Amino acid sequence: MRDTMVAFGGLSAVSQVVGPFVPQSASGAVVGLSVGACLGWGLLRSRPAARVRQVFRRPDMAVVVETGDVFDQPAHLVVGFCDTFDTLSAGGRLINGDSVQAQLLDRRYDGDVHRLDAELGAALATAEPVAREERADKPLGKLDRYPVGTVAVLGTRPRLVFGVAYSRIGNDYVASSGVEDLWRGLSGLWDALRAHAQLERVAMPLVGSGLARLGHLDRDSLLRLILMSFVARSREGAICRELRLVIRPEELEGIDMRELAAFLDALASGPER
Repeated sequence: MRDTMVAFGGLSAVSQVVGPFVPQSASGAVVGLSVGACLGWGLLRSRPAARVRQVFRRPDMAVVVETGDVFDQPAHLVVGFCDTFDTLSAGGRLINGDSVQAQLLDRRYDGDVHRLDAELGAALATAEPVAREERADKPLGKLDRYPVGTVAVLGTRPRLVFGVAYSRIGNDYVASSGVEDLWRGLSGLWDALRAHAQLERVAMPLVGSGLARLGHLDRDSLLRLILMSFVARSREGAICRELRLVIRPEELEGIDMRELAAFLDALASGPER
């Protein structure tokens, strides 16, 4: 309705100028066409956008937010983990079957959990656990707990996997995270990307929107938090030439892509553009 009225106002202004030159017999048709054009413009503008792209100049990079399948992207991949880097589903008790982490095992490792665990073990060899659970307290999964923000770099080029711990899993197998945890996890992720991604394209899902119990943030706020973190750290030094945030179609509800485009434009229009 807003866009229709804006278009109607613009056409009304034009009609004040050209109206005297329009034959009286044709005035009705002109009005009908004008109203139809305004309605068409309003409907066109109200269609939900599926993709937003913003270019930044300092540093030279682009941010893309789009719907799709993150595993189809020709890019390095970001996957969220809990602080124990559990991989065994245990019938869905530890890892939800619909999660990106579960898809990582199925689609990148052909369900071979031993190969994934071996790569995780090698990647975490230099990381120091902050605690170790007793098997009696945590019967399922792994026992070593790593700091939130720990990143395991998996796979080989040209498509590395950056597994970032941004949540904690309790001994009741319930994952939880907060804004500080997510911010710390993102900070560790940007450092790992700067060290290993070689400025190449990176694709990541909307981390924190699943079962990590960040439910007090809606998807739009969560998305903006990730974008602010990325842009802020990029001001300190380039992380990658393009970051793609890939949103599943069912997650698009509640995200105003036009407002998001304006938000990104405001980030890019700062003094360091």
